[in-house]
This record gives sequence, C-alpha cells and structure tokens, in this order.
Amino acid sequence: QVNLVESAGGLVQAGGSLRLSCAASGLIFANYNMGWYRQAPGKQRELVALITSDGNTKYLDSVKGRFTISRDNAKNTVYLQMNTLKPEDTAVYYCNAGQWIHTYWGKGTQVTVSS
Repeated sequence: QVNLVESAGGLVQAGGSLRLSCAASGLIFANYNMGWYRQAPGKQRELVALITSDGNTKYLDSVKGRFTISRDNAKNTVYLQMNTLKPEDTAVYYCNAGQWIHTYWGKGTQVTVSS
C-alpha cells in the first residue's frame, strides 16, 4: 500500500517562509516523479513544482524564484521550500507520486498566508 504523508502546513504572514515535506512509503521512491500541487477554494488543482526521478525540476510560473522542490531518495521524502509567500499562495497543498499510469496522492495540508 502506497502512502504519502505531508507535513503540517500552517499560517504564515506574507513575506514569510515555510517548508513542506512529504514522506512516501510502499513504493520505489527513486523511480517516481514527485510533485506538489495546490488547490485554492473555487479553483482547479494546479501543479506547483515537479522533480523527476532524474532530478530535473519544473515550476509554476508564479512561484519561480520563490519555491524550491527537492528530494532525498535515502529518506523517501520530497520537500517544498516556500519563500516570500504571498496571500495568493493560500491553498491546500498535495504531494503526488507518478510513474507511467501509476499516480498517488497525499491527503493534503493547508497553507494560509495572511496579508
């Protein structure tokens, strides 16, 4: 059974920082592309950042230069460092693991940025 468990999000003031982590189990972590998605109220879920099994990264334009995704294959964990947070970053953040047709999701964690 695959499990993705996100760390607690939280409430942070605009301009602040937060680091999310996602611990994976039940899969060969190093073989999976790992992503962070977010969904704000009334909006569709969107890809925030992706790190491939090869370590290549991709970011949503609005977070480039502020967010950094990384992975530690030895710990089966993916991270999302979020700096210079803005109120529009407020959303539920979800961890995702994907390989070919296989995709798995965490339960999500709330991040709220106050102005």
